[in-house]
Amino acid sequence: MKEANVVLNNKEIKLTNLDKIIWPEGLTKAHLIKYYSEIAPYILPYLHNRPLVLKRYPHGLQGESFYQKDCPAYAPSWIKRYPVEHTEKVVNYILCNDIATLLWVANQSSIEMHAWLARIEDLESPDLAVMDLDPTAGATFTDVLEVAVLFHQTLKQFGLQGYPKTSGASGLHIFIPLKSGYTWRQVTGAMKFLAELLEKVYPDMVTTERVVNKRIGKVYLDYLQNGKGKTIAFPYSVRSLPGAPVSTPLHWWEVEKGGFQPGKFNINTILRRLQAQGDLYSDILKTKQSLQKVLEVC
Repeated sequence: MKEANVVLNNKEIKLTNLDKIIWPEGLTKAHLIKYYSEIAPYILPYLHNRPLVLKRYPHGLQGESFYQKDCPAYAPSWIKRYPVEHTEKVVNYILCNDIATLLWVANQSSIEMHAWLARIEDLESPDLAVMDLDPTAGATFTDVLEVAVLFHQTLKQFGLQGYPKTSGASGLHIFIPLKSGYTWRQVTGAMKFLAELLEKVYPDMVTTERVVNKRIGKVYLDYLQNGKGKTIAFPYSVRSLPGAPVSTPLHWWEVEKGGFQPGKFNINTILRRLQAQGDLYSDILKTKQSLQKVLEVC
């Protein structure tokens, strides 16, 4: 089947090129859309009212990809747009608040769901901070897990709880839910302080170095992902890598124990994990934390 028309809540979606190969091992656009239809109850609460950036692969992983901020002109009228004024122009971002929008986005061969760390209720004040742990050449995923545990301990020293998830690629993301009122500059500054603190204590393992060839063998802590307008793959987003890995929330004990690779969590396994363990990120939606202790010293 190459095409199908679906109606959800009186919204008609024309699904096209369903047999198009997205992943070289044979997964198609139909597999991608099926995944997002099944994961919708879990992913939508996190995407709600956050400007979304599409990462599109019109010809599958083996073709060229591009990021798309502006909602395409041909999008149906029921797709919610939210205008944000940038330096160069106004961008009409998509708000992915319902399953119809999610499936329409997936039908654009948009594999990954990248969203802002703030909601439209207050785009000047992020309600999430993130630390992006990325292994550089010579470092391993095991190294990433070890540094994540150290970062977790650092957070606790400042009375903060972090929520780990696989990036879906080779790294780890730690989301830190925040109370309202902090500026982008404050949040970035707080994450910079924490990253540099860890770098000072563990200089052989951790780096915040911007020059790539000076990071070799270390885990890069990318605090700059907290800038205004930056986006990051959200929990349960598929990633554009072989095996269709999924950015998956983890228990801290799993991070501490290790012994797994991120590809273990993919579109074929994640739903079984959710059925067995539930949504490990659900507390983020109701947790509001203060950065005061960090801001007092940074």
